[in-house]
Amino acid sequence: MTTGAGGVPGVFGAATGDGPPLPPAEAEQRSREVRAAVDGLLQIRRLTLSRGGDPRTVPADWERRRPVRAVALALESGGIAPSSVDASGTRLSTGYRVTAGERPGTAVVEWLGPPGAGAAQEEAAALGACVPALARLGWEALLYKGPRGRRFLEVEPMSP
Repeated sequence: MTTGAGGVPGVFGAATGDGPPLPPAEAEQRSREVRAAVDGLLQIRRLTLSRGGDPRTVPADWERRRPVRAVALALESGGIAPSSVDASGTRLSTGYRVTAGERPGTAVVEWLGPPGAGAAQEEAAALGACVPALARLGWEALLYKGPRGRRFLEVEPMSP
């Protein structure tokens, strides 16, 4: 059964990296749901693009207003694994985490994992692998170094 970002049954929500782990038995169903969500997203883009162009490269207005959800969908559809947490917020698996950026219409992608899992050593390569998955759906990502030397991507929609 589909569970949304807020844990609402029956409502699809892209994985932001702050949710529970997906049970392995549900991976195939989740993959189908992600493909359907991307197909729907591309259809919305086709219908709403007023200037023409390739719907894969220009985020729709609603995506620009909800960049965390749109960026998370782009990453998940690119086959990149999200991080996950348990009910107390303890990180259980290594993967991406998407949060709102400081500027409106932007998102931040971090590479996080449980303590001692080596996420910090993987982050440059892992975040680098996120860039083409984002670009494929019209998102531009710039790599920055933050506090304590941790890297992150700042993501914004590509200009039409």
